[in-house]
Amino acid sequence: MLDYSLFSFMTSQISLLRHRRRMRTAETYVAALRSFSRFRGGRDIMLDALTQEVVMGYEDYLRDRGLTPNTTSFYMRILRAVYNRAVERGGIEQKSPFRKVYTGVDHTRKRALPLVDIRRISRLSLASTPHLEYARDIFMLSFYMRGMSLIDMAYLRKSDLRDGYVAYRRRKTGQKLCVAWTHEMQSIVDKYPSATSPYLLPVFRSGGSDSYAAYRNVSYRINRSLKQISVMIGSRSAITLYCARHSWASIAQTKNIPISVISAGMGHASESTTRIYLASLDTSVVDRANSVIIKSVF
Repeated sequence: MLDYSLFSFMTSQISLLRHRRRMRTAETYVAALRSFSRFRGGRDIMLDALTQEVVMGYEDYLRDRGLTPNTTSFYMRILRAVYNRAVERGGIEQKSPFRKVYTGVDHTRKRALPLVDIRRISRLSLASTPHLEYARDIFMLSFYMRGMSLIDMAYLRKSDLRDGYVAYRRRKTGQKLCVAWTHEMQSIVDKYPSATSPYLLPVFRSGGSDSYAAYRNVSYRINRSLKQISVMIGSRSAITLYCARHSWASIAQTKNIPISVISAGMGHASESTTRIYLASLDTSVVDRANSVIIKSVF
């Protein structure tokens, strides 16, 4: 058995995630490490000393600070993943210290917008406020591309668009997806031409930077502008880029598009049922589904 301390082993896992360019996941690990460190008063702990009592005490600590069950579960799942990784490497014996704490996911308020709100967003006249127009365009582009995440949109290259399709791998899961390129998508890209940038979409606009810090700054500005747009259309809740993904799935369901097609279109490769469908589903089915959704906006 190797001597693994939680802090040092977790720090090594964070470095590995960053090396693999899984920056968002690395951020969540950093947040969990900081939270557990506060619980411990900054004192490290050996992984084989991470008992049920310690883990349950941490859960009580989080609850006492008013964190929701989903948030406490978020930290627990990360710590459990780190613990299990150490077990896999033969560093410690599996003692299942997390079996008595909550590691599920509660249903939360839906982030999907109704079709009428999507239409209002797409029809807003925003030429006089370029930052709002830009945020709206990126939101609609995400929606048109089946809820593609901003990080995936940001790193699309012009060479990824071939023969009327954009092919890419989700940075979150590694799943390869193809999206039929439509005139609605092209009309947005045409508004932000850049002969010098290697990127297809108007996310990185200054100096061609592809750093994660630049991506985060763009994401923050877009979501801040979308909050203003939510007020303009009279939305009951603040709009974020993630709403585009939820909205695509929700509207697809109202159009009686099969769940299997919706799952395939969104690239849910982490779900076993989705993997089964992805193995045999013709991509043209997903493309026809996306065409139905885009046309419903106009």
